[in-house]
Amino acid sequence: MSSVGNMNMKTSVCTVKDLEAAALSIRRNVLDMVSRLGRGYLQQGLGAADLFTMLFFDELQIDENDLYWPDRDRFILSTAHNSAVFYATLAERGFLDRGRLVEYTVDGSALEINVSERLAPLVEATCGSLGQGLSVGVGIALAARRRGLSSRVYVLLGDAEMQEGQVWEAAMSAASHKLDNLCLIVDINGMQAEGAMEDIVQIHPISEKWQAFGWHTISVDGHSYPSLRDAFKRARETSGYPTAIIAKTTVGKGVPFLEGTRSHNMYVTAEVADRARTFLQEVSS
Repeated sequence: MSSVGNMNMKTSVCTVKDLEAAALSIRRNVLDMVSRLGRGYLQQGLGAADLFTMLFFDELQIDENDLYWPDRDRFILSTAHNSAVFYATLAERGFLDRGRLVEYTVDGSALEINVSERLAPLVEATCGSLGQGLSVGVGIALAARRRGLSSRVYVLLGDAEMQEGQVWEAAMSAASHKLDNLCLIVDINGMQAEGAMEDIVQIHPISEKWQAFGWHTISVDGHSYPSLRDAFKRARETSGYPTAIIAKTTVGKGVPFLEGTRSHNMYVTAEVADRARTFLQEVSS
């Protein structure tokens, strides 16, 4: 079970200290999973750990005793390659046996490099092709409304995915249908496979773009739990509009010598892993 206790439903009872402890454990497991392979999606996993912690420990309404509960909140990981932090979060929350993390990317394992529906039931869709997650979320949110479900739909989108036209088609559709049960979190880490975002395709101003497409937008520090908690609260209270939380994060967050180093699929030597692991151990002591 989770290190911060057994929470059958979303109750917002976690303290900031609780959330920090969970995120630290998640970062350690991300490091272990990626370093075991020698390369992988370490930087974005470390950077998004606080977003995943906030979602799964404080925001999402999920009954851990009935993961098929129809009214549970739905989470769509559009950046499906950011799998290490997703699996580490599920393990920390108690939805996945922690011992299974060693299966990450092993042939035949459901813990694939791209999160897939093989890891049912908490994977709503396989989003290996970038830019598709919001479209899936719009469909699920619309279906939930038509079925009279109380569930909300949360989509985590990478900033580079906004270069895909499909994202904006989905954005227009969500606003047209006034899907106030849909909450998008855009992880603004400034990095994509080809390099720095600003060197590839200009996407700024981001918040203004989403506003222009008819969304309620909130810009927030993606590492501030009080700010994230307030943003999710405001999203739940918004009626008639989908919400886009624009969350600024730092790649490599939590390991100072890695923070800000942009590497989409980083080579992780034994030396780098040991240095990072030593630091993460010292933080908890």
